[in-house]
Amino acid sequence: MTTQTRILGTTGPQVSALGLGCMGMSALYGEADRAESVATIHAALEAGVTLLDTGDFYGMGHNELLIGEALRSAPAARREQALVSVKFGALRDPDGGWSGYDGRPAAVRNFAAYSLQRLGVDHIDVYRIARLDPAVPIEETVGAIAELVEKGYVRHVGLSEVGADTIRRAAATAPISDLQIEYSLISRGIEGEILPTTRELGIGITAYGVLSRGLISGHFTPERQLAANDFRAISPRFQGDNLRHNLNLVEALRKIAEQKGVSVAQSAIAWVLSRGEDVVPLVGARTRQRLTESLGALDVTLDAADLTAIEQAVPADAAAGDRYPAAQMSHLGTE
Repeated sequence: MTTQTRILGTTGPQVSALGLGCMGMSALYGEADRAESVATIHAALEAGVTLLDTGDFYGMGHNELLIGEALRSAPAARREQALVSVKFGALRDPDGGWSGYDGRPAAVRNFAAYSLQRLGVDHIDVYRIARLDPAVPIEETVGAIAELVEKGYVRHVGLSEVGADTIRRAAATAPISDLQIEYSLISRGIEGEILPTTRELGIGITAYGVLSRGLISGHFTPERQLAANDFRAISPRFQGDNLRHNLNLVEALRKIAEQKGVSVAQSAIAWVLSRGEDVVPLVGARTRQRLTESLGALDVTLDAADLTAIEQAVPADAAAGDRYPAAQMSHLGTE
């Protein structure tokens, strides 16, 4: 069991040093095995992982129901240690399409009511809108979450994929525990303005995409055929010349990992862990095997020479292709 913990900002909860991102168990990466997904959540809790991350729109509620099932069937001691972080606000349709985001206070309360029911819990540990609603000031959305905190339905207010100005406005409205945002060896955009801002304000980082959706896991090959319902089939970084270029970066990283006797994934996760005690990586393991590999990163120590070698092999801005298709990039408050 891992006992390594970190604190989400100056006002947030103490959590395991690695969190489990559960999205892939329900959506966007092709079919997943429900029994294996539940077993993976149980294995994570048994290993000391306390932070489970989800979104109410992952599989249109499927992911929250899955987590609820896993929590109900977990031993009481493990269930009680779990903290659930929920993103809300994305509008979906029956065809699986996306229709923007809704951050109105009435919508915040509505989304929360449904999440509490699906998860089978009496409170959500960290609650955040997934993307900024351009029609609603962040002060109104965050203020509505703060009201849920006052009523006991939410413990902490989080943010997701917003820029420095929005972070400041949100923090002036209510205490913010953490910003959830993509951060990996090949997605380092937050290092310019966003990370200094969160550190100034005492806000933690929960980093998703630490393996760039499997791209830098060491397991992805150019021959892999992606299902039509796999997000990566339309992701720019997984297309043609971009993919070949990016996998060459992975091979450079592999040489360093092999010298240390660790896997590519472990070296990439360890790099994110090395960014600071205020950064908590979320690993999107869908199986117990991948979870075990990811947790092994906690035992990897990267010294100054290791970090230099890794960043020479995979320099900042070295990746080819945006991290989302153009239509989705337009929803990011950070680009």
